[in-house]
Amino acid sequence: MLRQIIALGGPVIVVLMVSSIAVLAIALYKLWQFRVAGVGRHRALMQAVQAWDAGDDSGTNAYLSRSTSYLTPVVEMALGAGRDDNDRLISEAEARFARLERGLRILDNVAQLAPLLGLFGTVLGMIEAFQALQDAGSQVDPSILAGGIWVALMTTAAGLAVAMPTSIIHSWLESLMDAERGVADQAIQTVLHPRAEREAVPRQAAHA
Repeated sequence: MLRQIIALGGPVIVVLMVSSIAVLAIALYKLWQFRVAGVGRHRALMQAVQAWDAGDDSGTNAYLSRSTSYLTPVVEMALGAGRDDNDRLISEAEARFARLERGLRILDNVAQLAPLLGLFGTVLGMIEAFQALQDAGSQVDPSILAGGIWVALMTTAAGLAVAMPTSIIHSWLESLMDAERGVADQAIQTVLHPRAEREAVPRQAAHA
């Protein structure tokens, strides 16, 4: 069955199949990477930030020691930084986001190019169908044209089948990263501008 589909769809189907396999591999890797990094799991970290905001140094250290968030080093740097260090702290957070976002551009490209590849395959198939119709001359058989058209449209369907789930996955992962940026910005700004005014004191907090 697979060989038959490849034979009918030609090289465009092969490219789309390879793209779908790559998308699946990237999606599974990103899910594993996000889980290991603790994306979305910042409860202890935000409790530490809230404790710092309230002037509770011991609570800040206690919560930081339990935090497994990949943003914990950034918050620790912020605790010992001054208000003029905002840009440096944002850069530190962005460096961590960049590692997590690696590969998302590929998903975006596949989501955009897959429908175009499918359409390209359809155009090539239609050209072949009309060539076959021309070669038939006066012995025109409508089934020749109909058969060529459905084979041609198969690549468009394949392109959409690859593009739609890829677009959904890409949008979901991007929304997670947007939320991560919001958490990082809130944490940094709260630490640099706490309600309980104090001098920033460098500290070392053990964390899991």
